[in-house]
Amino acid sequence: FNHMEEVEYIRTEQRCTSSLTPEEPPINFTRVRLEENEKVCNHQTIITFFCWLFPVLDWLPRYDVRTQFLGDGISGLLVGTVAIPQSISYSLLASQDLIYGIYTNFFCNIIYVAMATSRHNFVGSFGVLCLMIGQSVNWHLQLAGYNNGSTGAATVALSLSFLVGLYQILLGVLQLGFVAVYRSEPLLSGFVTSSSLTVITSQMKYLLGLKIPWHEGVGLTFQVDLFRYIQNTNICDLLTSLIALAIIVPVKELNDQCKDGMKAPFPIELLVVIVATVVSYYFNFQERYKLAVCGAIPTGFRKPTLPDTKPFSSLAVDALPIAIIGFAMTISLAEIFGKKHGYTICANQEMIAIGMCNLIPAFFYCFASSVALTKTLLKESAGTQTQISGLVISLVLLLVLL
Repeated sequence: FNHMEEVEYIRTEQRCTSSLTPEEPPINFTRVRLEENEKVCNHQTIITFFCWLFPVLDWLPRYDVRTQFLGDGISGLLVGTVAIPQSISYSLLASQDLIYGIYTNFFCNIIYVAMATSRHNFVGSFGVLCLMIGQSVNWHLQLAGYNNGSTGAATVALSLSFLVGLYQILLGVLQLGFVAVYRSEPLLSGFVTSSSLTVITSQMKYLLGLKIPWHEGVGLTFQVDLFRYIQNTNICDLLTSLIALAIIVPVKELNDQCKDGMKAPFPIELLVVIVATVVSYYFNFQERYKLAVCGAIPTGFRKPTLPDTKPFSSLAVDALPIAIIGFAMTISLAEIFGKKHGYTICANQEMIAIGMCNLIPAFFYCFASSVALTKTLLKESAGTQTQISGLVISLVLLLVLL
């Protein structure tokens, strides 16, 4: 009886096995294949997410050193050198210590290289934002209850930068970059032009060597004060500015006219900065003619710190327009140069990138930043190809900090 049951069991198993067609795999094998496909899909999804969050993972493997690094290297060296004095002057506009402007440009460029879709934008201290930051810092310094002006100003600026970055990242995560579609080209051009005029007027007191007192509020108070104090112009500052402009402007025009026959534009700005620094130091212009110089700047990095949450409630309102203007400026220039050079800009990714450039550096004594107009134009005209030039800029700034 047991033998008959065993024979019947074998026949039943053979019938079940023979019922499968040659093309039909067993059930267990199909389950294994589905699990392998799910693992592959999950792996590809993770890779796609990181390539979206960090576009550098997509374009860096295709970087051609022989054809692209020359333009990136020259533009990075040129912009990095020009960024040093501008970082210092913009720190004064933001009511911060001189070294904090260099910190801001150093950290922001590294982060923006990894997360941006624009190849030409320079992220760092920007004159319009620095004016807004300085006004907010001066106004909230008393409300925050700080006695030490320098330390208190830095603390307020770090908290402000943290909030600005938080706003911008939130807008990017919510996919609100579509609002960039509704901004017309005349609006973008008008915004860039008005920003340029604001930066020019804010720098006029340094070109003329004027000391203009700070005024709170809005309006044309600063422009009126320019004419009110113009009789106090420092002749040495004025001549230095005019000579520098007389050299830089014609050479830049020649660079634009001869750019097709040149591998890289002539770095006239770098040459002027070096010569002016050497001449000013050798002939002691500061002592003889009261020429305004930067003076001694501390080196090295400070220990990271947490932004103070105490002024968050009073800074929340001021951080919102700074975040919006910073994003608008970033997208405006990114789209202008993207159309000019034939590549696509992702508005949401740019919003997240500029938000991270404000959020993370807030732990390293940096104030709020956005795309810097003059340095972006200089970077593009100097022949930059990719954001590798941003790494070169950070390297130049690192040499100053060490």
